[in-house]
Amino acid sequence: MSFRTSPSADYVEDVSPGSGALPPRAWYAASDAQSLSLNGNWRFRLSATADAEDDSFAEEGYDAGGWAEVAVPGHWVLQGDGAFGSPIYTNHLYPFPVDPPHVPTENPTGDHLRVFDLPSDWPSDGGAVLRFDGVESCARVWLNGTELGEFKGSRLPHEFAVGHLLKPGGNTLAVRVHQWSAGSYLEDQDQWWLPGIFRDVTLLHRPAGGAGDFFVHASYDHTTGEGTLRVDSDVDGRVTVPALDIDVATGESVTVAVEPWTAETPRLYDGVLATEGERVPLRIGFRTVVLEDGLVKVNGRAVLFKGVNRHEWHHEQGRALDLETMREDVLLMKRHNLNAVRTSHYPPHPAFLDLCDEYGLWVIDECDLETHGFTEQDWRDNPVDDDRWTPALLDRAARMVERDKNHPSIVFWSLGNEAGTGRGLTAMAEWIHGRDPERLVHYEGDWNCRDTDVYSRMYAFHDEVEKIGQRLDGGTHKRRELPFIQCEYGHAMGNGPGGIADYQELFEKYERLQGGFIWEWIDHGVKHPELGYAYGGDFGEELHDGNFVCDGLVFPDRTPSPGLIEYKKVIEPVHIEGDGANGTVRVTNKQDFADLSALAFEWSCQVDGETVESGSLAVPALAPGESAEVKLPEPPADGRGGERQWTVRALLADDTSWAPKGHVVAWGQFAAGARPLPSFPATDRPVREAGRITLGPAAFDARTGALLSIGGVPVGATPRLDVWRAPTDNDEGAEWQTDTRYGTLWRTLGLHRMRHRLVSVEAGDDALTVRTRVAPAAREVGLDTVYRWTSDGERLRLSVSVTPQGDWTVPLPRLGVRFGLPEADAVEWFGGGPGEAYPDTRAASMVGRWRSTVDALQTPYLRPQENGARADVRWVELGGLRIEGDPEFWFTARRWTTEQLDAARHRTDLTPGDTVWVNLDHGQHGIGSQSCGPGPLPKYFLKAEPAEFAFVFSTTS
Repeated sequence: MSFRTSPSADYVEDVSPGSGALPPRAWYAASDAQSLSLNGNWRFRLSATADAEDDSFAEEGYDAGGWAEVAVPGHWVLQGDGAFGSPIYTNHLYPFPVDPPHVPTENPTGDHLRVFDLPSDWPSDGGAVLRFDGVESCARVWLNGTELGEFKGSRLPHEFAVGHLLKPGGNTLAVRVHQWSAGSYLEDQDQWWLPGIFRDVTLLHRPAGGAGDFFVHASYDHTTGEGTLRVDSDVDGRVTVPALDIDVATGESVTVAVEPWTAETPRLYDGVLATEGERVPLRIGFRTVVLEDGLVKVNGRAVLFKGVNRHEWHHEQGRALDLETMREDVLLMKRHNLNAVRTSHYPPHPAFLDLCDEYGLWVIDECDLETHGFTEQDWRDNPVDDDRWTPALLDRAARMVERDKNHPSIVFWSLGNEAGTGRGLTAMAEWIHGRDPERLVHYEGDWNCRDTDVYSRMYAFHDEVEKIGQRLDGGTHKRRELPFIQCEYGHAMGNGPGGIADYQELFEKYERLQGGFIWEWIDHGVKHPELGYAYGGDFGEELHDGNFVCDGLVFPDRTPSPGLIEYKKVIEPVHIEGDGANGTVRVTNKQDFADLSALAFEWSCQVDGETVESGSLAVPALAPGESAEVKLPEPPADGRGGERQWTVRALLADDTSWAPKGHVVAWGQFAAGARPLPSFPATDRPVREAGRITLGPAAFDARTGALLSIGGVPVGATPRLDVWRAPTDNDEGAEWQTDTRYGTLWRTLGLHRMRHRLVSVEAGDDALTVRTRVAPAAREVGLDTVYRWTSDGERLRLSVSVTPQGDWTVPLPRLGVRFGLPEADAVEWFGGGPGEAYPDTRAASMVGRWRSTVDALQTPYLRPQENGARADVRWVELGGLRIEGDPEFWFTARRWTTEQLDAARHRTDLTPGDTVWVNLDHGQHGIGSQSCGPGPLPKYFLKAEPAEFAFVFSTTS
């Protein structure tokens, strides 16, 4: 064997997919053939360029004792405390000059070395295959000094025949990994650029007569209830399915009565593919996917996708996920009513698809392809329209389809994401349609639907989606005949997304609209010792897109965000609405396949937010789409005369694989009577003495009218009008958005620096009236604000009257009062909860009695911003005060000012102060999803118009 002393790395910039790898084949987790995991600690050497070192490290006996170590699977930039470089985040800009297929000379290159012995019982006959499940972005491989080949396609498997090279002990596996390669131009997927061997490395024994590639065809005829099974196999064998008494040869079809597979009823049958030398377990789901009547149908029924886009992410391990982390994702999705996942923007670890089969999720399996950065040059030189790159595109399509083709959960193959259009995509679609006509093809960039089976868009506004549903959107004849999905919508960046309930209403109204996939599942925050979680720019990147990588329904540690709680409510599979006047509740089964027999229903009756009685509710096992009116029991007697309401819940009747008995699947709440507003006779009059004014239990500054205390509870800062909130990511919007970005306009207008001019302090017969004008410097607009204080001797009432002056061309961020308390911790309130809510994110806000602490009220968005508002609050108690609203209000409480919140860039920038700042808001502006989508709908605007609202203060015992 020989080794080059003048290293060459020409293959790095070769547009071909690589050389030496075996043809792709179906993946399976295990068989009775032996395997050896090569995961673990590997020796590691980092070089600054692709050709800095020769190949001698691959030679047997090479001494790497002075090298560092890295964990495999893993990314080297997330190991070594920065010694091996840093992550880079860009949304779509390539972090290197766009000069395809060339990449920079500065090309971090990691040499990995692993010496291993074969187990003592490793078979001496047959062959062996070395499998890499994922390496970013280009790898060259040697075993025992012999070069096996090189490959690109980071999120795809590559196998090499190595049986002839193995020896019982001291096998030397050497892998050279380059961060940048020609393949990087195909992998511009809005995520961290993270080089390394980040998925499993496995040695597989291949016995004589062992299984090769195989394709499980398992269709279902909904008219007869029968399934037809045929397993095509490169190696002859037999297929057995004991539960169905099936025992047939490969290639033969058999038809039997079966229970079909759906995401709601994921029935899998255990089987075995037995060849002469190997037994491979099969998990078979019978289902048929068709495009029929302009709809995507599975087993004869149209499907409504309630999905999410899922990047692979772990806040410490990056894209190196273990099985339990993947399972946690699937369980969280199921428990929050999701039924679908798009594997954005690459095939996931194959074990994730096993979990989707097992627990039940529809899958859009997306190819490892995105060339979004070419949009900067109007798609010139885009690889997907360059024939030189077509073999690489077809290789990526084949490696996805062949690896994943035996998963019943997959209903769509997706060509990739944001790669423009071109001949290469057409070639991919033609190959996929030919190889697997039993599934549909998706690609969002194909607006004319030349190559695809569904009209797919991302971030289409509500009005356009409705036109599409009404078939008034135009387009090609083929497109007009196809169903529509939003493959991305509801951009979950920071506080939000808002408006998803309005989208869901459209999806359920028009049959052509078959749902969508929220962007996205998880915030890609990197755990950081000083910042808490780091995002783009925190590692000194030359180019970056900030916290645009933090846009998930769960936080980096997989804690659900308010957005996920909201989405669960919006897409719940049972709709419950009631009529408190006549004591009935209407229950509708919104599932596509399952009846309601798996659910139990219970009712409860609340008075002033506290449950006074509860019981079970008999609801028939409604078929999909059916509704029933159910009579509620007589409301329990209660002499308090408070606000009464009903709550009805749908719960799991028994333990399931994804949640325990009693898990809440859906709920509805409705009033059984009007809320009695606080009665308040003004009996006391203000008294002026020694620079102070007293009114009932309160003391004021006589000169300014500022509130100083209530019943001995000191007030650190008087209540005064507040219209500013720390802009959310969705308030700020994205620079490419076509609609108005109000967060920018608010700051331009100066709403973050409002001045308060005192006009007068008037102590009248029954009230203390303070008149002010609130306005920003340099602007003529303002808000004339009158604070009117009255008392009944024990309580204090504040009535606020706001009159806009001037030409207000923007809505307000918020409208209410802010004040400070020197001490507050425990909080109790009657109103919406337990989590935050805003005008267009309040579906999940349940009215009740809730308790928290000031610290626990905060929502820890990775970039600090407006958060934590509780909606529909009747009263709140904190810091020794009870505050009642007329009408209901929003409240927030935090240990820093809005201005400090606005200035912070990470959670760790926020330092608790000596004052708890409380906002009591009459109104809040909507949230929307303008960070990459539409802003709030006009009905959620907080317009600058005359308003009156009041609060009653008293002390708590």
